[in-house]
Formats: sequence, structure tokens, C-alpha cells
Amino acid sequence: MFKKRLSLYFLITIIGFTVVAHGQQKEPAPYVILISLDGFRHDYVEKFDTPHLQKLISQGVSAKAMLPSYPSKTFPNHYTIVTGLYPDHHGLVDNSFYDPELDLQYSTRNRSVVENPAFYGGTPLWQLVQQKGMKSASYFWVGSEAPVTGSFPDYYHIYDGAVPNEARINAAIDWLNLPASERPNFMTLYFSLVDSQGHATGPNAEATKQTVLEADRLIGLLVEKLKKVDLPVNIIITSDHGMHEIAPRDEAYLTVSDLLKDFDRDKFRFVGNGAHGHFYAQDKSYLNEIATTLSARTDSDKFEVFFKDEMPENWHYGTNKRVGDLFIKINTEHYLTSSGRKADIIANNEFHGEHGFDPDETEDMGAIFYASGPSFKSGMKIGEFRNIHIYPMIAKILGINSLPEIDGKLEVLAPILKD
Repeated sequence: MFKKRLSLYFLITIIGFTVVAHGQQKEPAPYVILISLDGFRHDYVEKFDTPHLQKLISQGVSAKAMLPSYPSKTFPNHYTIVTGLYPDHHGLVDNSFYDPELDLQYSTRNRSVVENPAFYGGTPLWQLVQQKGMKSASYFWVGSEAPVTGSFPDYYHIYDGAVPNEARINAAIDWLNLPASERPNFMTLYFSLVDSQGHATGPNAEATKQTVLEADRLIGLLVEKLKKVDLPVNIIITSDHGMHEIAPRDEAYLTVSDLLKDFDRDKFRFVGNGAHGHFYAQDKSYLNEIATTLSARTDSDKFEVFFKDEMPENWHYGTNKRVGDLFIKINTEHYLTSSGRKADIIANNEFHGEHGFDPDETEDMGAIFYASGPSFKSGMKIGEFRNIHIYPMIAKILGINSLPEIDGKLEVLAPILKD
């Protein structure tokens, strides 16, 4: 009888240790809120004295700059951040481009293509966490409105720029206050105010400063609201690109009509994106003619022309079928626009901000990376890094070690995480 009781005791003890060990393995993951302040340049925090962001930086991690992927445009870079892939690899190669296989032109303002999953490769973070049994939420982010890999985030909104910024913050708090079984571990928030004003008046204007300060206030508001949430929440604040000032000088602007005036428009398709443009054509010999003609122009110092196999290695760009067969890169102090818009800019003496330029050539393209929370070290400053590396870091925070094939490397940002 004693032996039976002893055996039962050991059995109960073993089961008890097993339950405890199992419980440790199933410990709830932390929470991550990934925030985009679109167009927030790497130096705005110091340039415009932002108290809430500076406090968050002092308590967490900040980078000298986060380098966007080329081209430094909004849609490809937002999608790079949540897939860990260069635009050439996830397929969203620009804000506007042509897909010869789909015979469709992608445009950020075209809802049917924005919501078409055929344009989006990779596995976005919101789907990755779902695959690991967690829930995800997005109050706006590129790609969240399409069923990439067959599903949407558990909670998401179709983009509407009229939604008040504070309502977006309140939604994130509401998600965190859901019951544990319904609560998303990964969330995205997007704010466009800094980008919109930076475009309208340039990065050095007083109006831009006031918008940066408003963005700073919003971050302060979120931090205060999070103090009332008893959860291990990490905040990661990023931007997709910086902003470069273009002066209202006639020679600063090229027009599409002038650029293409010598060519037969029936023989090719051109998709312009301000800082660059894509030429698509079946007749490759005609592209050679275009390249030769453009290179011989008297204003050829304003741009460079590349065939796909000639593109700079640091771009990681040009293998995707959606990138133009011939590509024109506008040099930093210039910009490609319509004749009417150029005339208005010059007539009204308007300074504007633009992006899309090579971040390795144009320092103003540098974006931000600030992170704070229980998973991050405190008061740590790091150098520049590329935005492809955010993905594996967030996955690590959430306890996800098995990742799809990506360009980002965990070792780049692993040192900023607590052991």
C-alpha cells in the first residue's frame, strides 16, 4: 500500500512539474504597436524640439536614421516594413507601376488594385501572427486591405484619411482592453499629417514644424493612455521616408511632356513617380533609342537612365517584372511633374517637399526608428540600418522564431532587445 501511495505521489509530482513547464511555454506573448508617422524625417525630433518623442527616446531605443528601401516612396516602404522584403521581392515596386502579366497599372488612388491581393507578395506581420495563433489589428497600413496569403488582419479598416487621429489611438486602446482571447498582440497605426504638410510647404516651413509638434502630441497621448492598460505593450515608431525641399526654380522641375516630347507614345508606356519613372515596351530596340536620345539631351545632368541590368547594387532593385524595362532616376535637386503643376509652383513661389530619391545619396530621405517598452533596452542609441530588419525583430518579440524567407536579418536589431 505504501509503495502504491509513493508511486501516486511521484506521478502527481511529475504531472505538476509538467503542467508548470507547459504553462511557462504558453506564457502570453507581449504586445507590439507599430506606428507610422508618414514622412517624418530622421532629424525632425531635434530640428523642431518634440518633448514627448524625446522622452520616449530617453527611455528606449533610437536610431540615427532608418534607411528606406529604394525607391523611397510610401507604399513600397510601408509594405517592406511589414514583410521584411525589399520592394523588388515583395512586388509593390513603387507607388505607381505597371504589371505586364496582369495587364494592370497599380496606383495608390485606385481602390480596386489596392485591394487586389495579386499585387502583394510575402507574409505581412499581421498574417504571420495569425499563423502562430495570435490575433492582429490594423488601423491603416499598406497591404492590410487585401487578403494577402488568403486573410485579412483580425481587425482592420479601409483607409479613410478623414478619420481623426485621436480616434485611431482610441481604437488601439479599445483593442488592448478586449478579453485576452480576442485581444490582438500585433497592431499597426498610421498617421499621414506630417507627410501631407511636408509635401505642401517643404520640410523647413513653420507649418511643417507645427504638424510635427501635433504628431508629437499624439504620441504623448497614446503613451498616457497606455499607462492605464495593465499589459506589456511595446511601441515602435517608424516612418517610411524623409523629405527633401525642392525650390520653386524653373530649372528644378522637369515636365513629363517635355521629357517625352521626342518619342512615339504609341510604342511604350510611361509611369512617372516624381523622383523617377518607368518605361515599359515590347520593342526593346525602341527603348535603346529612348535611352540614347535622353542621354544626349542638354539637360541630361538632371537625370540618369538605366536598363534593369545596370541598376546600382545598393538599390536591390530591377529584377521584378513590374520595374520598367528602362528606368529614369531624377537627380536630387530636381523633380518630375506635370506642366500645369510646374507653372503653378513657379508662379506662386511655392517651396515643396518630395521623396523617392536614393537614400544612400540623399540624407534627407532618412526615416525614424524609436522603440520603447518591456522588450527594449533603455537609453540606447544605434546607427543607421535598413528598414527590412524590423520584421524579424518584431517576430522575435512576439516569440515567433520560424519565419518565411525574407531579406531582413534578426542579428541587426537583436542587440536592442533585452535578454
